[in-house]
Amino acid sequence: MKGVRLTHIGGPTVLVETGGWRLLVDPTFDAPGRRYAFGWGTSSRKVAGPALAADAVLPVDVVLLSHDHHADNLDDAGRALLPSVGTVLTTRAGAARLGGGARGLRAWEITELAAPGRPTIRVTATPARHGPPLSRPVAGQVVGFALEWAGQDDGALWISGDTVLFGGVRAVVDRLRIDTALLHLGGVRFPVTGPLRWSMTARQAVELVRGSGVRTVVPVHYEGWTHFRQGRDAVERVLAAAPAEVRARFRWLPLGRPVELVSG
Repeated sequence: MKGVRLTHIGGPTVLVETGGWRLLVDPTFDAPGRRYAFGWGTSSRKVAGPALAADAVLPVDVVLLSHDHHADNLDDAGRALLPSVGTVLTTRAGAARLGGGARGLRAWEITELAAPGRPTIRVTATPARHGPPLSRPVAGQVVGFALEWAGQDDGALWISGDTVLFGGVRAVVDRLRIDTALLHLGGVRFPVTGPLRWSMTARQAVELVRGSGVRTVVPVHYEGWTHFRQGRDAVERVLAAAPAEVRARFRWLPLGRPVELVSG
């Protein structure tokens, strides 16, 4: 993927830079140590802080917010950053809660980001389900984002959002040409809900990628919180047993350091 720079700040938070645009995924900048309630008897403690402070990533043109109602995707410091951002894209329900001109999208809805002197970015909202079947009333709405722009002939940059593997996610790699996928992993689990998973596992990521046209997979959302049950070591154990052509597509980003993407 030519002309794209990614900086993994921690958890799901990634700064995407391309063509003069600065887009921030799921801003989380709180210090570690605090426990956050997620509703329905679930909670988690943040155990690692961001690699960069919020003011170190400003200015930001666009926030791509998979959902606003869980602090591991939008915490207090991340929320405080939103008024300084030109555009916030998120779920329909999240936009209603946030106000301030946040733009809400349903799955497969398309919008455009345009500014003088920059390539127009076509954003396709992609399906996400933050848990097992029938969990949406509990887990709430979540959305992913596929980004395409002129001159990017290798395919889209896709941010999965917090989701398990299900038909809607499979449809993304079937319907869209994806070059690079930022997959929210972690295999989230809570004691109160037993073995149920609330985000993608490493095994699900391998299943999704195998046989698809996705060239590069960048894992995010796998460390920094106690409810993330599959960190990098656990993911790499699964990858070690995966076919070599799948394993070769996964790329780990160093925290806090910008990385230029090159593929194709």
